[in-house]
Amino acid sequence: MAKVLICGANRGIGLELCRQYSSRGDQVIATCRSMSDELSALDVQTVTDFDVVGGESIHALQQQMDLDGTRIDILVHNAGILTHESLDNMDFEAIERQFHVNTMGPLRMVHGLLDSLAEGAKIGLVSSRMGSMGDNGSGGGYGYRISKAGLNAFAVSLARDLAERGIAVVVLHPGLVATRMTGGNGISPAKAATGLIGRMDELSLERSGKFMHAEGYELPW
Repeated sequence: MAKVLICGANRGIGLELCRQYSSRGDQVIATCRSMSDELSALDVQTVTDFDVVGGESIHALQQQMDLDGTRIDILVHNAGILTHESLDNMDFEAIERQFHVNTMGPLRMVHGLLDSLAEGAKIGLVSSRMGSMGDNGSGGGYGYRISKAGLNAFAVSLARDLAERGIAVVVLHPGLVATRMTGGNGISPAKAATGLIGRMDELSLERSGKFMHAEGYELPW
């Protein structure tokens, strides 16, 4: 039985990750900005009013984990936002917001919880193939692409820096998933979560620092 922390857990992929990890017997801590009826129905520990941008929520969580002696075996950072910018419709404030949430947010989360990670822990950072420069054949999506490319970059550094502690890091693309973010287009969150959990289960130091599709193949940077 593992201790699993899911960030961004009140709906969509994060909710399904909580449901599937909990159903197989793992102890789940779920963080979110606001509670949902679906999350409250699960047998998981919840931390609400959780904001990865400012850092105060992360600091409070880390202090509580220290008091409880909690050590995290699996950390999956799923929280993120998406807006749409193009050369004809540029919004620099929206781009900056995505950078703070999608790039700085997971970096703050991992850095703030370093002392709470168990030896040999696993970190999964949910990104997107939109952050891949090698896979960009359509242009546009400036803020989201920038923010996810930034996440991908720091994840590789994390993999290198945490290897001596036996902690493995993977960047995860869930596929196009039918969530509020995508307007309901794509595969079910349940199918995406199953794939992501599969990638986390197979994650090792030898696989650390890779960019993986939930279906099991490696993506270009």
